Amino acid sequence: MLTKQELLQPLASLRTDEVVVTTMGVVRPWSKFSDSPLDFASADSAMGHVADLALGIALAQPQRRVICLNGDGSLLMTLGSLATVVEAGARNLILFTVENRTFEITGNQAIAGAGRVDFAGLARAAGFDKAYAFDDPELYARTLPTILRDPGPVFVAARVEPGSEGPLIRSRKGEPVAYLQPSLAESAHRLRKALIYC
Repeated sequence: MLTKQELLQPLASLRTDEVVVTTMGVVRPWSKFSDSPLDFASADSAMGHVADLALGIALAQPQRRVICLNGDGSLLMTLGSLATVVEAGARNLILFTVENRTFEITGNQAIAGAGRVDFAGLARAAGFDKAYAFDDPELYARTLPTILRDPGPVFVAARVEPGSEGPLIRSRKGEPVAYLQPSLAESAHRLRKALIYC
């Protein structure tokens, strides 16, 4: 099983100009490794729709890679997004599922089917040609350059130790994560501007 650091640090070190869309329990941890204007926290929207948002960005920006750091609970809520991503043919999208088996930011309640759901298998069944599953940090780090280079859509399920992130509240005074400080609308405008100039 990976730690969040073992998942995110290699990704951040290999990242170039990709958009990275985060949600739920990975928002704050990602901010420890990146402060790019191409980072976008989808923390206010209805849970489960970050993959849809990332797909929209990928389709609107076909010349740029988009990395979505989704949660396993979020993906379970919108499994149809897997088929939608494949149908859309987003060759520039990499969809990570951070499989910690819990709804971390609401108190670590177990997700349905915790430990039994084969997320990479679900992705393959939906039509992903490239679907990886990792619970070994060394294998993940060795394979990551290939994942980032291959045409998509690519699916990655990474088993990660549950954490203790609390609720995410955008614009909360004192929120240490810079990309959670502005409103969602302002964040979207900033990302749009960054996509034009970066």
